[in-house]
Amino acid sequence: MLRSRGVLVGVTIIGFWIVCALAGNAFVPYDPYADDLLATLQPPSAEHWFGTDQLGRDIFSRVIVGARDILTLAPVATLLGTLCGTTLGLVTGYFRGVVDDVLSRVIDAVLALPLVIIALLALVALGPSNLTIIVVIGFAFTPIVARTVRAAVLNEAQLDYVAAARLRDETAVHIMVVEILPNVISPVLVESTVRLGYAIFAVATLSFIGFGIQPPSADWGLGISENYGLITGGFWWTVLFDALAIVSLVVGVNLLADGVRETLEA
Repeated sequence: MLRSRGVLVGVTIIGFWIVCALAGNAFVPYDPYADDLLATLQPPSAEHWFGTDQLGRDIFSRVIVGARDILTLAPVATLLGTLCGTTLGLVTGYFRGVVDDVLSRVIDAVLALPLVIIALLALVALGPSNLTIIVVIGFAFTPIVARTVRAAVLNEAQLDYVAAARLRDETAVHIMVVEILPNVISPVLVESTVRLGYAIFAVATLSFIGFGIQPPSADWGLGISENYGLITGGFWWTVLFDALAIVSLVVGVNLLADGVRETLEA
């Protein structure tokens, strides 16, 4: 029961932010991008529930609309990393030998570099853009997913149904995609849900350090970056609600990931 409640809470949180991302502009009380220099840095009140920032923009409106960018980039980046990682894991786990040795060394080399370092190098070289963010995060997740899938494929490749497929002269692609992949889909799903939580945090982090989503977006990480210097002046609300939004979404995804893992392992 407690586990199902956790999943329900996670799905509810994610569902709320998805609604905000899709239809946030329809119910926010103010234009999230409109400056009002006569209402700068106002604390939370009945008029501005989350207060206003240094440009007089309504923070509640920006938090609601800010879900759009992060819920576009993070899932797409996760999907890209999952697809590439699953393909690489199938190839290395099935063929083994020289192919496995070479690709595994490449995977180890990429895993040795922190995600932020890889992202910064790519974004400095290519320039910050939504497409670059997706590709960079997807690339960083690829070896992690590949390692998980490879371990699962190594176990499956020794079973009788794979040997039977070889005796039928099925192609390697057929055996990997039709025979093995359906039997390793569980760890792929678990890994993808876990990676989604990391992707959300990665997008927010890149925005915070100035290499992610660019102004005038209402992105949460960007909002923290623009206003965190005001905390020392007592204007805590300019950062708090963006941070809580990130935390709530990551927690929701992690609760869902735990539910997926428990269901598939049952």
